[in-house]
Amino acid sequence: MNTPSPLKLTLVIASVILCWAYSPIGVHMGLHSYSPGQLALLRFLIASVFMGCVAWGVGIGRPPLRDLPWLFVLGFFGVFLHHTSLNHGQQWVTAAASSVLAQSAPLFSVLIAFFCLKEQVSAWRWGCVLLGLAGVLVVIWGDQGMGDLNPRGLLILLAACSWSVYFAIQRHYAHRYSPLTMACYMVWSGTLMLCVNLPGLPAAIVQAPMGENLAVLVLGIFPSALAYLAWGYVLKHVEVSRASVAMYLIPPVAMLMAATLLGEHVTLQVMLGAVVVLASVAAISLEGRWRSKVPAKRPQVPSGRPIEQASSD
Repeated sequence: MNTPSPLKLTLVIASVILCWAYSPIGVHMGLHSYSPGQLALLRFLIASVFMGCVAWGVGIGRPPLRDLPWLFVLGFFGVFLHHTSLNHGQQWVTAAASSVLAQSAPLFSVLIAFFCLKEQVSAWRWGCVLLGLAGVLVVIWGDQGMGDLNPRGLLILLAACSWSVYFAIQRHYAHRYSPLTMACYMVWSGTLMLCVNLPGLPAAIVQAPMGENLAVLVLGIFPSALAYLAWGYVLKHVEVSRASVAMYLIPPVAMLMAATLLGEHVTLQVMLGAVVVLASVAAISLEGRWRSKVPAKRPQVPSGRPIEQASSD
């Protein structure tokens, strides 16, 4: 496989950032005419058709029957629960704040690893989680104020937690399928579950203004389909730890887009909270990279021959 040029990779990563930064803006616009469930379904119906055309042109493998239940579990957490919670929560917070809260998923990954997977969590990571949760409170305070906060806005944190569960499960199946195959089956299974929101959707499409339907069309094609394909391409050529650094640019870009396209005023407290949340998430990933680079010391026997090193985590 030919290695793409740094310029090409940079452009692809930039397109992913722009697509995912647009997502809360598109959701905010779509919620003017659609219920949260209808918006999620319409978005992923568009994405499913687009992914189907790509899969038909490129060709993807068929999963064995034993994997179908787990692919539906991935669709439930990665599409159904994540986007349903996100849409419901974004009715009560701004698009800028939503983009920050959605990036808190790695904080919940640590909690899931400790409480559900029984993994050992370092004091460093616990400190990062506490710092990140403090940043979340600052974002909420700066966006709505603690007194005016609608608890339903916290459903965005449920969406972030759902995304963490999706990644925890996806890691066990990533080696069996290509990124395109995994993305297609996740989108299709999640869309099938979202069909519970089908009643009333055709009438809502007819009644919605053209501008808002166009916003949802963009939402379905770019953040929900093309971005996943582009991200899979990036991960083929760049280490996950290096590529994920670019994801920290999504909230600042989303804030700029929200201010430009929606006229939102991003408060200083929201920006401060965003810095705290993203710093804590970055610190979690940096700890893993730092630990992987530290060579383990080899104890010596009296004769000077090194004892065989035990395998590390």
